[in-house]
Amino acid sequence: MGEEIKRKSDHRGYVVDVENLPPQYPTHMHSVDFWAALGRTVATFGFLEETLGKAIFAFTATREIPEEKIDEEFAKWFPTLQRALNDPMGGLIRSYESSVRAHQQVSIKKFDDLITDLRKAAEIRNVLCHGSWRKPDEQGRSIPFFVDKKDRIFETSIDVAYLDQVQQHVAELICAVVNSVTHMGWQFPGSAGPGNPIFKK
Repeated sequence: MGEEIKRKSDHRGYVVDVENLPPQYPTHMHSVDFWAALGRTVATFGFLEETLGKAIFAFTATREIPEEKIDEEFAKWFPTLQRALNDPMGGLIRSYESSVRAHQQVSIKKFDDLITDLRKAAEIRNVLCHGSWRKPDEQGRSIPFFVDKKDRIFETSIDVAYLDQVQQHVAELICAVVNSVTHMGWQFPGSAGPGNPIFKK
């Protein structure tokens, strides 16, 4: 895989023989099914992030504000919506939680459990999106190299069944976030679902 380079010193240098790399290196050792499952899972996380952003809009747009504070709160609203567009998932969860808790009409059952589940999902999302995938074993399981901000090393073997389970769980979280808006009678932003539209064009 390396090409020898002649040098004047006693040390020999080498470079990668790019033309002879395996097709689709460095992803060539995993199955197509593995990458398909990983791709669908990562894409589902992306949809969860979009859903959280829309829910933040819904809760902040429908919160009752005393008349004397409208100008002050409106000035804060635009930066909140901006962050909902570009915050990473951890920031979106925090903003979603604070938006829900600040709303006067919220009666979401087991909301603390939902926030806990979202935070746990964010941790595995970081592994799946940013891990460097090691060679799979005979059963197709692979441990991604990933170290979090607390210096914890991820050590769980991941296969297609694991990824499918995560994808399904994240899809359920998406539905829970949507329900947190629609159970109050509001139409979820960007959808054609039932409920009163929050914003009319």
